[in-house]
Amino acid sequence: MVDLVSVHRFMARLKFCANLSWLFTELPDFSQRIRAAAAAGFRAVEAAWLYDCELKELQKAREEAGVEVVLINSPPGNTKAGELGLAAVPGKEEDFKQGLAVAVKYAKALDCRRIHLMAGRVPAGSHRAAVVKEMEAVFVQNLRYAADVLSEEGITGLIEPINTRITDHRYFLDSPHQAADILEKVGKSNIRLQMDVFHWQIMDGNLTQNIQKYLPLIGHVQIAQVPGRNEPDSDGEINYSYLFNLLEELKYQGYVGCEYKPLGSTQEGLGWITDYWARSK
Repeated sequence: MVDLVSVHRFMARLKFCANLSWLFTELPDFSQRIRAAAAAGFRAVEAAWLYDCELKELQKAREEAGVEVVLINSPPGNTKAGELGLAAVPGKEEDFKQGLAVAVKYAKALDCRRIHLMAGRVPAGSHRAAVVKEMEAVFVQNLRYAADVLSEEGITGLIEPINTRITDHRYFLDSPHQAADILEKVGKSNIRLQMDVFHWQIMDGNLTQNIQKYLPLIGHVQIAQVPGRNEPDSDGEINYSYLFNLLEELKYQGYVGCEYKPLGSTQEGLGWITDYWARSK
């Protein structure tokens, strides 16, 4: 007799990927972190910026470890000048296009099918309300350009709201509602929403209804506890057992990126996911 409960849980099992910009940082380079993630049981990894790494070495590590690279970020721009993405920054359109070309090069080499197109910050000294319309227009224009470039490679572009209360007070895109409005104006099916639960909780809360409402737009999920941005089972505001069940019930098919700061070593903090994997067998 078929165990329908077991079949349902197997079909609904969430797919997790290790964010190598946050996990396994005990190791100095990304190639080592790729292998460590695979040894810990991850079948997929993501990272913010890999552009200082030797691409051939990354390819070799990925192939030997047998993991999928599922997400990278577009280049941040000139971080020494305070840049953190360029897609919505007026006057940086050509820089954004050049950075996109670099991101596509890395994504193709690593067989990565998602690129987070970072919006960037409100210019220093500017009031958000005074520049929001101009920045939104630039963002929409750049996202439409990116959509056409990425569609030729079978790559999905993602936009991620980042909270402006704790993490980055000047980041332009800071709520799922703003992101959904921009996606509607872009009107391209291969530009989607990246839901980082950490940022959504800080900015808006109401996670259940927001997830239900925006799930059709979501192309990637990231997790961390609030407020410390540590392991999802650490003390904090979010009940991740509930949220995982919710994503399963909603039949979310994408990846869940583990973008958190371990309280101790990465390996010591992986009990929550080994328990999940054990329950899901």
